[in-house]
Amino acid sequence: MTPTRHARWPSALALGISIALAACTAQPTPPPAAPAPAPSAAPAPATPPPVAATESAQPVLGPQPVRAWGTGPDGSALAPIDEAHAPLAAEGRTENAATTTTGKAGILRAQVLLLRAHYSSGEIDGLSGSNLAKAVRGYQQQQGLPVTGILDAATWQALNQDSAPVLVTYTLTQADIDGPYLPTPGKVEDKAKMQRLVYQDIGEMLGERFNSKPDLIRALNPDADFAKAGTTLVVPYTRPAQQLPKASRIVVDKSDATLQLLDGDGKVIAQFPASTGSSRFPLPIGDWKLTSVVQDPDYRYDPDLLVGQPKDAKPATLPPGPNGPVGIVWMGIDKPHYGIHGTPEPGQISRTQSSGCVRLTNFAAQAVATAVEVGTPVTFRE
Repeated sequence: MTPTRHARWPSALALGISIALAACTAQPTPPPAAPAPAPSAAPAPATPPPVAATESAQPVLGPQPVRAWGTGPDGSALAPIDEAHAPLAAEGRTENAATTTTGKAGILRAQVLLLRAHYSSGEIDGLSGSNLAKAVRGYQQQQGLPVTGILDAATWQALNQDSAPVLVTYTLTQADIDGPYLPTPGKVEDKAKMQRLVYQDIGEMLGERFNSKPDLIRALNPDADFAKAGTTLVVPYTRPAQQLPKASRIVVDKSDATLQLLDGDGKVIAQFPASTGSSRFPLPIGDWKLTSVVQDPDYRYDPDLLVGQPKDAKPATLPPGPNGPVGIVWMGIDKPHYGIHGTPEPGQISRTQSSGCVRLTNFAAQAVATAVEVGTPVTFRE
């Protein structure tokens, strides 16, 4: 099987894939530690030799490092945004004007500015809804403004203190085109045969890179050739204005379907929409602590821990990747099989139920992971 390339991607793929198993009842296993190098007079090669993909063999994808939110390609913290660091603003876009406060352009502007202030409305789509209202309420409270959930003049004045462009240009690279991209199988046993659960197409990849619905990227670039390196795209500028500091506590609010990060004084420093359990698999209310923060986790599927699985279902280990059941990050708590994690379906966050865990977009899960550590207290409340 060889990676597929897409000049266009079907709009249905923008919704991701449907995971047929509960993602919160089996804890991911951390990637195995690298073996100690054997004594040798000759140094190991810097990169493995290329392996040709055949119809019966998966391409050798290798671990793909996950870049921390607000970090550069080498993992170093980015400097605060200023005119010298900002990329080229997209020309002729009303979203970049501080006077744009209404319509779809105003909503898109608000979503990007809120995200950069660490108050995420989830996947950026240019649409109003409950996730946007929650982000606005959280931001208003943090700013000491009347908490209404409405983008009023005072809220816009505060948001517009961030003067970096909302939409910027991005040039597709050959690596972007090459992927690799592969369809995600529907059956557990077929997922287990994959080497990685990678993005299905370039639309999924770009959407996640810019925390945006793939359909929005397409709408911003209706005439773009997504199969050609060098193509210039218009994309949301999602880099945060300031790096998140280390959080002293995680608080998940079941009634509001949000995850908040608190500093040592109990002040909220970030907020993200979340899926927080269901009536059948309720969120475990109480005080916990993080016991693991695992990047790029694989996933142990155990049908005995799940409801409604086929009688002949067998345990399996699913490989890591953004389209795995727990996405690109797993943060376990000291209650077996429960944790905070990413998802292959970012558009469904806080709109669908989870199986007892706290589910975030991959973008948000990575942001949280950069601000916490093993031992960080976690509170799940009604």
